[in-house]
Amino acid sequence: MLVFVVWFALPLGAQAGSIGGKDDPSGVPGQWYLGDTPASIDPAKPPIVFVHGFNSSSKTWWENNDMYQTAFQNGYQTAFIDVHPDKNMWTNGPLLSAKLREIYNHFGGKKLVVVAHSKGGIDTQNALVHQGAYPYVSNLITLSTPHHGSQLADLAYSSWTSWLTGILGSKNDATYSLQTAYMKNYRIQTDSHANLYRNPIYTFGGTSWGSFGSSLYWGGVYLNSYGSNDGAVTVTSSRLPYATEVRVSNWNHSSIKEGRSTFSLFRPYLTSTQAASFMTSSFAEASASLEEEVEDSNEIHRGGQFTKQAAQTFVVEDGAQLIHVDWLSDQQMNHVQLVSPSGQVYGKPTYSKDEGVFKGAYHHLFQVATPEAGTWRVEAKHPKAAYLMSVNITSPLNEAVHIDSITPSSLDVTHTQPNIQQLDGDIKITKNNKTINKPFKNMNKKQKIAVSFTEEGVYNITLDVKGKTKNGKSFERTLVKSIYVDGNGKIYQ
Repeated sequence: MLVFVVWFALPLGAQAGSIGGKDDPSGVPGQWYLGDTPASIDPAKPPIVFVHGFNSSSKTWWENNDMYQTAFQNGYQTAFIDVHPDKNMWTNGPLLSAKLREIYNHFGGKKLVVVAHSKGGIDTQNALVHQGAYPYVSNLITLSTPHHGSQLADLAYSSWTSWLTGILGSKNDATYSLQTAYMKNYRIQTDSHANLYRNPIYTFGGTSWGSFGSSLYWGGVYLNSYGSNDGAVTVTSSRLPYATEVRVSNWNHSSIKEGRSTFSLFRPYLTSTQAASFMTSSFAEASASLEEEVEDSNEIHRGGQFTKQAAQTFVVEDGAQLIHVDWLSDQQMNHVQLVSPSGQVYGKPTYSKDEGVFKGAYHHLFQVATPEAGTWRVEAKHPKAAYLMSVNITSPLNEAVHIDSITPSSLDVTHTQPNIQQLDGDIKITKNNKTINKPFKNMNKKQKIAVSFTEEGVYNITLDVKGKTKNGKSFERTLVKSIYVDGNGKIYQ
């Protein structure tokens, strides 16, 4: 069992009930819990503090998970902290700093090791670096932490997705801070800080999405154009150039935090002391530069709200090898079907419920190999719903269109595909729920768009393009990108 600790409310040692039981008190930000004390305490073993991630709570470590039990059976004292699941690192960092100090004092001044899943690693590093909690901790171990953000967070703020994310409550401080451009600015602030090297960091990354139709499968398909991923976070984002990467393996975003998966691998780093070589490192001497993530153009997005029924169309070009079509909605629907250009009906989507950025939404997923070229249609019926239609295409045209050369007054849309004869587009730039449209027609290799990126904050850029190849066949794509403008007008992208 766990011992439930609420400072100023319950005395230390009050019983919380069995793990995962109906009296389980987890989920209140700022509360922390003690695991059972091992029969024999080894003074060489530091207490482990577990920090949960985005859209989660401390019970993620013991409910349908053997991580807590594995740590206990290996003789480690444990503690579990609840942070705000929907707040950013600047809110959770100070909270964690205060709780790490309390836990450190509870264990008599023994250095702690923090094991953090997903966004919990960002929150913890904020506590150590920006909030000065580094004296209480020896090492930080991060399990699939999006140190550089997630393109799924960018998608959540795109113009096509706003209906759905608004209803789901996905537009919150946590999601906002996980946009890739926001995190680029945050990395500059953090990675140049004087406290950066106070605590060694050990990272893990995953490469599995689970089976077709699982809760992480669609996220894996979407992120695949940016590189290997675990259904929520890319391997590249899980890395830091000055950290030690312990292992990248075929875990998904959930299994990577299970005791049977990773405990034995991070056990060597459960120490109260730090490697001397780490303390003398410098950012310039970091192991290697992070590889740049590829930005393929392989998606088509449409979204909105409807009453009773809705239909959306999309075009698949000649030569496409595979399509994944997902109707992501705030409601599970009994009637969603995919219709091919020749009229073939695919009427049995695979259902799953999202547990990540779009938590609470339902996936209705189709997969079609060697799809017909032409106009496809998705039809849905329901009394009332919000949705995002997301189409992923495997095709030779996936590297054709890019957004680049962004300045305070313009951005360039370019294409590098000699087979493209015509390209029209529409750019939607959204900031603080205000959107401006910038359409263009008949672009050549490059189209310069006049814009204004001068106000501080995150801008979401959604680009829809429609075109024809030299043989007269149609194609279309949607690109989503975020940029961050700091107080000095510098652009991070």
